[in-house]
Amino acid sequence: MGLFDLSGDIAVLIGAGGVLGSAIANGMAEAGADIVILDLRPEAAEAAAATIIADTGRRALGLGCNATDRDSIQAAHDRILAEMGTPTVLLNACGGNNPRITVGGDKRFEDISPEDFRFGVDLNLAGGAFLPCQVFGPTMAAAGKGSIINIASVSAHIPLSKVVVYSAAKAAVISLTQFLSREWAESGVRVNSITPGFFPAEQNMKLMFNDDGSPTERGQSILTHTPMRRFGKPEELVGAAVFLASQAASFVTGTDIRIDGGFLSQTI
Repeated sequence: MGLFDLSGDIAVLIGAGGVLGSAIANGMAEAGADIVILDLRPEAAEAAAATIIADTGRRALGLGCNATDRDSIQAAHDRILAEMGTPTVLLNACGGNNPRITVGGDKRFEDISPEDFRFGVDLNLAGGAFLPCQVFGPTMAAAGKGSIINIASVSAHIPLSKVVVYSAAKAAVISLTQFLSREWAESGVRVNSITPGFFPAEQNMKLMFNDDGSPTERGQSILTHTPMRRFGKPEELVGAAVFLASQAASFVTGTDIRIDGGFLSQTI
């Protein structure tokens, strides 16, 4: 199991103040890493870091950071170097869907404004991978060691109905992951992605569940299309993240790991 040991690593997780990101952060801490939580909500980042310290005894720091603003990322990067050391793991979990960038009902694809399209791309591609990689990647490359993990989506592989801009931006995350895996391969930095299936979290609960806890029509459609016939649990993302961060994945770069209960394998 020493292959999966993250002792000595400093893992930075962006957008990890919520349920899924904090579960991965706790898993990396349990594997031995010191943790930095960056989130748009400083209080969420600080609370997640406090939980890690209490539960694992590892060093942890929570900072407010706007992943769509390079200056904000750079400020967080510089503070991490000063207070924690050189990061060796970066997990980019910033992103999400929004009514501004969805279609359905009376709203058609052509009704999405250029401003809203740019908003969706900014959130899910620029903030979700491009800008954090630009800031942290060269630091890792200069140190000769690093693992970058981008969070993609099943809709990056098969565009889901309604979420048109989100799907396009997440597909670009996978393409960027592959590009950077080539760009930094000889520097010692590996770049991979994880494709989660459907995991109930803060932003999608109303999409998937009624007030009484039963699945919505869309939630039931997801379950029907998932061979395992259930949603994912936050802790089920931890193993893949620890694997990609660790020396167990020392020859793994440019790949995408699907954790979707078989969703992308299902056809008619």
